[in-house]
Amino acid sequence: MLAGLPSNIKQQVEEGVSILKRGGIVAFPTDTVYGLGASANIRQAVALVYRVKERPRDMPLPLLLARISQMGEVAEPIPPIAWLLAERFLPGALTLVLPKSKSVSDIVTAGGMTVAVRVPAHPVPVALIDGLGAPILGTSANLSGRPSALTAGEVYSQFDNRVDLVIDGGRCPGGRESTIVDVTGKTPVVLREGALALRELKQVCDSIVFKKCSQAYDSIVFGKEAE
Repeated sequence: MLAGLPSNIKQQVEEGVSILKRGGIVAFPTDTVYGLGASANIRQAVALVYRVKERPRDMPLPLLLARISQMGEVAEPIPPIAWLLAERFLPGALTLVLPKSKSVSDIVTAGGMTVAVRVPAHPVPVALIDGLGAPILGTSANLSGRPSALTAGEVYSQFDNRVDLVIDGGRCPGGRESTIVDVTGKTPVVLREGALALRELKQVCDSIVFKKCSQAYDSIVFGKEAE
C-alpha cells in the first residue's frame, strides 16, 4: 500500500508504524472520520488509548483490519451472513459485531464476548495495519463525548500533544460514521445506521432489522461517541 501513497504521507505512515510497534498512539484519516489507533496486541497501548480518550474502561474498542480475510484472526465462529455482508460492503463504512476469538485481549472488548471489526476503504490505515502486522484499534479520534474529527486540525484541537503522531491526510471523504451491524444472533441487527443505509443492507439481507441502541453501546464502535 505504501507504493500508492504520496511521498509525504508515506513518510508519516512509516513513522506511524514505528510508533505503533513500540506501543504508541497514532491518529489517521479513514474513509469515514479520523481514527485513533494503537496496536491491539500491546496491552499497555490499549490502556493508553482509554486514558488519552478519557474513555470508560467498560466500553469496548473496535478493531480495524487490512482485509476481509483477517476477520478469522479476531472472530470465531463467523456466521455466513457476516461473510456475505463483508464481501458486499467491505472495505467500506460497515462495522460488524462478531463473536471474539481467544486471540483478542479482554481489555479490547472490556471483558465482553464480542468484537467490533471494520475494513476501512482508505490506504493509510491499511498501510499502518500491514506495516504493523497486526490489527489496530479503530476508535474515533476525539475525546469521549466530543464530535468526531474530520481533519488533522480537529484532532490536534482535542488532543494537543497527547497523541504521538497525527497523519495529515486532509479532510476525510466520508464525514459520517460507519453503520454497525450485530451478526451474533439469528437475525442481523442494525445497531446504528451511519454512512451505509439500511435499504442497501436489505438488498443483501432482507431479514435484517433496525434496533435503536443506548448511547453507551452506540459508542463502542468506530467513529461514534455518545452525544
